[in-house]
Amino acid sequence: MKSLFLNPRSRSRVLSGHPWVFVGEVQSLLPDAENGKTVLLRDSRKRVLGSGIYNSQSKIVWRRYSMDKQPFSMGYIRHALKHAIARRIEESCRRLVWSESDALPGLVVDQFEKVLVVQALTLAMDMRLPAIATILKELTEAETVVFRNDATVRKLEGLDTYIRTFEDQSLEPFDVSIGGLTYRLDLLEGQKTGFYLDQREQHALVSTFASGRKVLDAFCNQGAFALQCARAGAESVIGIDSSDTAVEAATANAAANELDASFQQANVFDYFSDNREEKFDLIVLDPPPFARSHGQLEGGLKGYKEINLRALKALNPGGILATYTCSQAVSMEVFSSMLVDAASDARRTARVLHHCYQASDHPVLLPMPESEYLHGLILEVN
Repeated sequence: MKSLFLNPRSRSRVLSGHPWVFVGEVQSLLPDAENGKTVLLRDSRKRVLGSGIYNSQSKIVWRRYSMDKQPFSMGYIRHALKHAIARRIEESCRRLVWSESDALPGLVVDQFEKVLVVQALTLAMDMRLPAIATILKELTEAETVVFRNDATVRKLEGLDTYIRTFEDQSLEPFDVSIGGLTYRLDLLEGQKTGFYLDQREQHALVSTFASGRKVLDAFCNQGAFALQCARAGAESVIGIDSSDTAVEAATANAAANELDASFQQANVFDYFSDNREEKFDLIVLDPPPFARSHGQLEGGLKGYKEINLRALKALNPGGILATYTCSQAVSMEVFSSMLVDAASDARRTARVLHHCYQASDHPVLLPMPESEYLHGLILEVN
């Protein structure tokens, strides 16, 4: 195995356990022939800091998967996949692999009953994707594997983007049960990997506040928050999303589950402005990421504050605000501080009922804050 050497002047987070090394943190790059292969990382004293996958085309040139000298072989990958699956609770729909958190940098796998959705976000994973898919089918008895490789971060690894099935199988939209409700998933054309599995624990938690309340599910996507609240006995449920496709899917899901919830296409910011007199008892804010990088943080926080300010003003006294961010650059501390400012501007008193995070099958790697990307608060507002 070749070795990559840290710059002696570098204060790389890898020295504290973080799994990434950036291009400016090494003494020199290795030949392109090493891209996608196993490379040892050494400090300036030549001490081994672990084994990782290498890609000179990426700003993140090295990603650790082991603290030891360990080739990135298919034997290692099979072992890591088996351990990732074994540590998950047995469910028909779940996340099976979460990248560095499962010692498989850049590999994300979601399971929807007999179908797996696989994302390869690093060159090393992409080079081994057919073999990985074969192992996954064997370990899970899946019938179909979808390669959902349309994420823009692939371009940063020098990879193209595409969506297709392994072995070019056909796959029509199909129904699955998640949290006791039926959803029709289109895994080739739908958003993300088909369903926001990272929020399914929150869908259930928020619904415990819904009984007898007037509910607004903003940025509703397929309507999971709205439908769980309707099932829990909400007085009324409205879902809003700017995507007509999402609204159509949510409406169909409500009908399939025989639940009373209405959905409409609208810009959520505009909806609050156009309906200033309408008040709710429970509002859910689960927007797409407003700050995808630290460079977008300032602008993103303005967006988060504005939408939360409007929601706070639209709540009846004693109402509940369940508000989330999936922006990796926004920590819980920063998100909470933003909400303090929004509540002050709205002249509302807010009490924290729950601190919220991504589902437990999206584990957080302790020295890697990037692996903890979803934060939220459930507030009682007066």
